Amino acid sequence: MRFNVTDIEFDFSDSMGTIPEYEARAITAIAKGICDASDEDDLIEIITDGTGWCIKSIDYEIINDSSTLNNINGATL
Repeated sequence: MRFNVTDIEFDFSDSMGTIPEYEARAITAIAKGICDASDEDDLIEIITDGTGWCIKSIDYEIINDSSTLNNINGATL
């Protein structure tokens, strides 16, 4: 399945404290956009593994029609 992550919030606090705001914004921006995953659980695992941070909340759209991708500029597939 193809997902378009439209909004995501990470838990950027851990036992070492918190990360700088600019770094948190950069990680969040990288996680948004098109992602291929088998289901929602796989999507969450891919993003968590890729960023190294747990997800607090995530909003996404499922892209069913491949012609929709033709209207998305700059997508990394």
